[in-house]
Amino acid sequence: MSSTLSPRSALDAEAVKTAYRRWARVYDTVFGGISGYGRKRAVAAVNALPGERVLEVGVGTGLALPSYSQSKRITGIDLSEDMLERARMRVLQEHLTNVDDLLEMDAEATTFEDDSFDIAVAMFVASVVPHPDRLLTELKRVVKPGGHILFVNHFLATGGVRLSVERGMARASRSLGWHPDFAIESLLPPEDLRRATLTPVPPAGLFTLVTLPQCESKSDAAALVA
Repeated sequence: MSSTLSPRSALDAEAVKTAYRRWARVYDTVFGGISGYGRKRAVAAVNALPGERVLEVGVGTGLALPSYSQSKRITGIDLSEDMLERARMRVLQEHLTNVDDLLEMDAEATTFEDDSFDIAVAMFVASVVPHPDRLLTELKRVVKPGGHILFVNHFLATGGVRLSVERGMARASRSLGWHPDFAIESLLPPEDLRRATLTPVPPAGLFTLVTLPQCESKSDAAALVA
């Protein structure tokens, strides 16, 4: 894929861990507000979908956990143990009995069996992982046929002042812990982009909710890329 479609600065797993070790204590205060709309939209979408078993990728400090329906059974994963410690405290303090597990795990290479979940949701994660294409492949592996994969993320503007600002911010990717210059084509290949539903999310459409239905069978999925 050409760099004009998917500009990215180098960001590896250790850079992410280091960045979020710094952010853990202040994450809720600094990012909780601006990410609130996207988080609420994503959880509402999850709650409205069929299926019980939900994987939340990049669960962080657990900000979304209290909003899930009691009918959903939640497993959360994150690369940052510092963030997970805060999520576990939230589960205990708020008596969240529908949270089954909070695990330190690489979202690009989980240890779950195939077809383990009905839904996977990744909030503000796609521009953090080193290889978003591997993330998508892994979520397709662990979500059952007929299930759903959801993303909420900031994607690179297609023009104007915001595009220039985001490309300028890209130089700080390692310290920020995410890619301001992240294009949606870095995450979704054309066949998935055509099937996905994209919903702008406040504030000012800065974030986008992506809903990607899984194919009903593995053969259908293979046919899409043939």
